[in-house]
Amino acid sequence: MNSKDTQNKAYEVEESIRKKFHRTIFSKFCKAINDYKLLSPGDRVAVCISGGKDSMLMAKLFQELKRHNKFDFDLVFLVMNPGYNRENLEMIKFNAKMLEVPVTIFETNIFESVYNIEKSPCYLCARMRRGYLYSKAKELGCNKIALGHHYDDVIETILMGMLYGAQVQTMMPKLHSTNFEGMQLIRPMYLIREEDIIKWKDYNGLTFLQCACKFTEGIKNENVSSKRHQTKELIATLKKQDPQVEKNIFASVENVNLSTIIAYKDKDGNRHTFLDDYDE
Repeated sequence: MNSKDTQNKAYEVEESIRKKFHRTIFSKFCKAINDYKLLSPGDRVAVCISGGKDSMLMAKLFQELKRHNKFDFDLVFLVMNPGYNRENLEMIKFNAKMLEVPVTIFETNIFESVYNIEKSPCYLCARMRRGYLYSKAKELGCNKIALGHHYDDVIETILMGMLYGAQVQTMMPKLHSTNFEGMQLIRPMYLIREEDIIKWKDYNGLTFLQCACKFTEGIKNENVSSKRHQTKELIATLKKQDPQVEKNIFASVENVNLSTIIAYKDKDGNRHTFLDDYDE
């Protein structure tokens, strides 16, 4: 793809965000940033790009927001290579060039480190990825990293916590890092539906990485299904019976009534029960 073709494609994608997908995608991106106070003047944000549809769209949304110039903030488009095969890494580079996203790529050996671990390799991989991203972002002068988790990720996490983790919790729109002082994690795609991301991808004829992990590449059994996939299917089934199910799951963690909770933990990890002040 020559430079003229690249400019044309990037322009088409940006126009789709401004027009066709303004209400379903860009407006929700801005709403999450405003509602959850994800950006402040002077921020330098590492936009973390995995190569999938979510993070690539997030990069384009940040570029569009930057063009509006409401306040001063800087962006670094950060790609961590955890050990992708050559074809997958080239796809990331190709898409970044085509969409005019100036990426900074750095190398790690995460896939090799977790490949032979039998217990929770995905959990360990995610933890290591985040640590490397924080470290590189801080090295580049950033005070925040942005991840591309969307609305569907949020509601799946809520339900998974209840069904498999025996706890009520959610994927927060922003977090202070416990290991990297002064750093925060933000999720500006928090209110965007996955189906709208897919529509944006298909409308623009784009192809992104699905899952490029060496662990999942080695799985030959098509019946193997993660808990997240099972939860996604459960939500889809429930939605057929009640279209409000997804909204209700999301709203449930905004409407917690502590007077009806048997026990809970405060922000310091201290456990409280309804018996603490039952007789008062």
